[in-house]
Amino acid sequence: MEKENNIALSSAGTSRVRQRKRSNEVIPEPSKPNGGTLLVDDRNKYKSMWIQTYSTVWMIGGFALVVYMGHLYITAMVVVIQIFMAKELFNLLRKGHEDEHLPGFRLLNWHFFFTAMLFVYGRLLSQPLVNSVTPEKFLYQFVSSLIKYQMAICYFLYIAGFMWFILTLKKNMYKYQFRQYAWTHMILIVVFTQSSFTVANIFKGIFWFLLPASLIVINDIFAYVVGFFFGRTPLIKLSPKKTWEGFIGASVTTMISAFVLANILGQFQWLTCPRKDLSTGWLQCDPGPLFKREYYTLPGWISQWFPWKEISILPVQWHALCLGLFASIIAPFGGFFASGFKRAFKIKDFGDSIPGHGGITDRMDCQMVMAVFAYIYHQSFIVREGISVEMILDQVLTKLTFEEQQTLLTKLGQILQDRLGHS
Repeated sequence: MEKENNIALSSAGTSRVRQRKRSNEVIPEPSKPNGGTLLVDDRNKYKSMWIQTYSTVWMIGGFALVVYMGHLYITAMVVVIQIFMAKELFNLLRKGHEDEHLPGFRLLNWHFFFTAMLFVYGRLLSQPLVNSVTPEKFLYQFVSSLIKYQMAICYFLYIAGFMWFILTLKKNMYKYQFRQYAWTHMILIVVFTQSSFTVANIFKGIFWFLLPASLIVINDIFAYVVGFFFGRTPLIKLSPKKTWEGFIGASVTTMISAFVLANILGQFQWLTCPRKDLSTGWLQCDPGPLFKREYYTLPGWISQWFPWKEISILPVQWHALCLGLFASIIAPFGGFFASGFKRAFKIKDFGDSIPGHGGITDRMDCQMVMAVFAYIYHQSFIVREGISVEMILDQVLTKLTFEEQQTLLTKLGQILQDRLGHS
């Protein structure tokens, strides 16, 4: 009798272990033939096309309005998008049952978020903020001190959040809390690393934000249009409706658009001039050699067939071709990454509930990848090497007190007078 009970218990335990193993097994998703239904074979494709066209026109119109309003409004748009992205990502791994036992834990995530925002944007906008302050002594000193101690303020805010996290640890909830802590930091790294490059591009000149962003939109539109009419060969299973025909057609169109669009945008100084303060007025500046036309004489056999004897090209158009190449070949992989991420966690895009707005996360990922490349390209191949007057002024205004600045001015004046006297 005792042996029979032992055998029954052991068999029951074995069945539980097997059941537990089965529950922990990763079941692959069923693969669809050719990665899903292609647009060219979709019966409702024309209805979908009109919805996409209508929504795209409204989105582009709203985007154009924000760009027209200027640097500050574009930066505000980036911040709003940032907050929505962080909100969606924070909710991704949350569990309602666990959060009920951790009052204030969600608030801790936002504490880290706004601390990171203060750190990133404080460093990016410190010089424009100093240039915007009136010469009033008290206000100027207050802003200068705030910028000087900004890093220390952010550090102690982070330490306060760290201590808050340690004090809220609860038994049987450790694993969940540490998972959320790590997830929060990963979100901050991804979101703020990419968006900081976007804001830096905006203040280098709206041109360096608008051109890369427009190229992503153009590539996305023509990949859809070409795939809609000619797409037959699936490109990647992560995005079932993407085709090789759409990918290649969009690449060619984006390269041509980059060359033409750079010529159009480069004619407006309010797009090409860098913003050095936080005002919202129109800008005028020396456009620099990149935005000054160069004329090329065409060969004689071309002028026989066409009425042009010479053409004018902005030097920045050659750089635009590099941006177009990246937007065509590399940036779409940011969208593929977002598609794989959503499938891995079985979540919907936060634009899927709005007709015609599905895949917003994919497009935003492409935009972020493109923004990082545009900043690196601008710093590596366009900005002149060495120390500039603006860099020295930035250090003088942010690192020295008002009395030290006066001393520097006096000594610099004496040195210049001595040099003029010797010459």
